[in-house]
Amino acid sequence: MNNFFKKGQQFLIDHTLGFFLIAVVMFWIKTYIGYQVEFSLGIENGLQSFLLFINPLSSAVLFFALALLAKEKKMIKWIIRLNVIFSLWLFFNIVYYRSFTDFISLPTLTQVQNAGNLGSSVLALFKPYDVLYFVDTVILFVLYKWKGKKFVVVKPKRRTVAIVFLTGIAIFTVNLALAEKDRPQLLSRTFDRNYIVKYLGLYNYTIYDAVQNTKTYAQRATASSTDLTEVVNYTKATKAEPNPKYFGAAEGKNVIYLHLESMQNFLINYELNGEEVTPFLNSLAKSKDFMYFDNFFHQVGQGKTADAEFMLENSLFGLPQGAAFTNRAQNTYQAAPAILKQEGYTSAVFHGNYKSFWNRDKMYKALGFDKFFDAEYYDMKEEDVASYGLMDKPFFKESIPKLETLPQPFYAKFITVSNHFPYAIDQDLTTIGKHTTGDASVDNYFQTARYADEALKEFFVYLKESGLYDNSVIVMYGDHYAISDNHMSAMSKVMGKEVGEFEHSQLQRVPLLIHVPGVEGGVQHQYGGQIDLRPTLLHLLGVDTSEYVQFGTDLLSKDHNEIVPFRNGDFVTPNFSLVKGKYYDTNTGEVLQENEEIKKAKESVEMKLNLSDKVVNGDLLRFYEPEGFVPVDPNDYDYTYREEEQTSTPSSNKESK
Repeated sequence: MNNFFKKGQQFLIDHTLGFFLIAVVMFWIKTYIGYQVEFSLGIENGLQSFLLFINPLSSAVLFFALALLAKEKKMIKWIIRLNVIFSLWLFFNIVYYRSFTDFISLPTLTQVQNAGNLGSSVLALFKPYDVLYFVDTVILFVLYKWKGKKFVVVKPKRRTVAIVFLTGIAIFTVNLALAEKDRPQLLSRTFDRNYIVKYLGLYNYTIYDAVQNTKTYAQRATASSTDLTEVVNYTKATKAEPNPKYFGAAEGKNVIYLHLESMQNFLINYELNGEEVTPFLNSLAKSKDFMYFDNFFHQVGQGKTADAEFMLENSLFGLPQGAAFTNRAQNTYQAAPAILKQEGYTSAVFHGNYKSFWNRDKMYKALGFDKFFDAEYYDMKEEDVASYGLMDKPFFKESIPKLETLPQPFYAKFITVSNHFPYAIDQDLTTIGKHTTGDASVDNYFQTARYADEALKEFFVYLKESGLYDNSVIVMYGDHYAISDNHMSAMSKVMGKEVGEFEHSQLQRVPLLIHVPGVEGGVQHQYGGQIDLRPTLLHLLGVDTSEYVQFGTDLLSKDHNEIVPFRNGDFVTPNFSLVKGKYYDTNTGEVLQENEEIKKAKESVEMKLNLSDKVVNGDLLRFYEPEGFVPVDPNDYDYTYREEEQTSTPSSNKESK
């Protein structure tokens, strides 16, 4: 017996196949530990726990088995190389998840040009214990150096290699069968990457994602005008007629969009140590000059800020993987800037970051923006610049003379950046203390939110003194969440109650405030999301949207649809919510069973998301031209920096067309 164990030990240490087994087991266990420590996958039962434990094994067996196909002398080296490659992929996903609560999809790899702007944001995501995710790599390397010449390097027989591959396939097949038992149609009807990782594993998800994206890119090549028929019929059948009380109430007025970076709605009227965190926004929410929507949700996916912009301009959903701004900038769109061009509007975007960030220089041309004032137009003093661009106070100050170059009526969007993860700010600029949850990101958030609030107040002083306030529709909206579900423990302290999955889903409300000159405001309780902004705004301006493809409905319409879909297929309504596979009473948080009303809402959400994806992935709007709409030619736009655009023409803002 002792001789048997001695031979077994010698096999593991000295034999190529033994080295293979050690690599597989260590990588399997490491990945499982990473799942448990880093990811919030919503494990609900024993079967899901078992699947989470077993799913890295098939990947480890199949991937490392590739090394057994190499030449004899290179098999060990290839096992180590493959370990390095897949360890890095695991680690990159861990870091990405810490920021976005999501997994890397292949389209997000096209967004790597954004990483150069992140600076401290990326560094803040690293943890001291991250080195442990490479311990098995070090062990394999040391073992190889220590026993290198003693390894029994024997080319495994074809039958042995085949058995290894078949073992990996068998494990995956059992894994998939059990997953389908717990969640039928897992691969054919899912919008949530969490489900794929939970049931099949991170590495199998990557393969699934690659297959799905290959299909997506093929959609455009095979799309035709007939594919648009179902979309047009659906959007016409589900349109909400404008409310006569508001339709045209702002006809001919300027439009000013204020993009409030990472501003969540719980900040409105929130007090920290007896102080209001956002006193200026609070005053607007209470003012009769503004309509304040307190049940308005962000609906972004992986594109976050870019997704928010995409929805408000097009009333189309962002993509399930990646961002349309980076992956679909070549598409044909019928966006708000182009629609309003027919009404005599000049459009512009103001952003204190460089034009290539989020591929904006290309996407804005496709959307039909006349001008784009990026970082080249601003004095980017080192002390005024944060990770994502110019701080809000100097940004608004320097934007004023540029705004004054625009003839009226104009459609202008200001994208702020100060209130962005990791919420770092020079303490000399702060006017409120940090929170005390012990979570740095959460604690710092209140200081940057206060700074952003103060910057808005300063800009409003100008708007009122210049007369623009009384001649402009002002739309202020939060673009996406600030605090991910990785910080629910800290948020429990912030909110003074336990924050679980349901409570976190309800925190996805973001502020929406709309000022329409001459129209009395007040609090609006209807449920809605960013997909609804375009029809709401266009109806206020008196623009008929019935011929346009859009998946949102006018928030002020009596026919407004209060089912708010999220990119992962979850949704919220005034009565019930779907959160990670569970239904809840929206008002009480009580768990509900699916009934006919809930089933219809779920089907409606899936239909909307699928049809929107069909439009974007197939570039279907190239086959459709609403009556009176002049198609956008991106070649007509040039965002090259021009010195003369720095000089204002005061008279241009004294008149309104």
